[in-house]
Amino acid sequence: QLQACGGGLVQAGGSLRLSCAASGFNFDDYAIGWFRQAPGKERKGVSCISPRDGRTYYTDSVKGRFTISRENAKKTVYLQMNSLKPDDSAVYYCAARSKVLIAVTPGDYDYWGQGTQVTVSS
Repeated sequence: QLQACGGGLVQAGGSLRLSCAASGFNFDDYAIGWFRQAPGKERKGVSCISPRDGRTYYTDSVKGRFTISRENAKKTVYLQMNSLKPDDSAVYYCAARSKVLIAVTPGDYDYWGQGTQVTVSS
């Protein structure tokens, strides 16, 4: 299972930190991704992190503003989101992939959390 939390309402330019807590599988062997889905739009990859060597990926629109990290001992992945923009508003989901290689396509992930709403006001 994956439990995402940390969303909320924030003004443009503000920050939020999302957390994704995992249970029920060997977290150390799974790449973790963050995805987001705005109303009427496709779910898209935002960032992901490999299980052991810390390789990361960021979609272009969040580079330099978002930082993904993980604490394997706590089975938790974080997404620090700074300089938030209204276009970042969406439901954010975390997902786990039973591979060491990172991926950005939703279909490449095995487990999904329930989503947490992020709303950025202008």
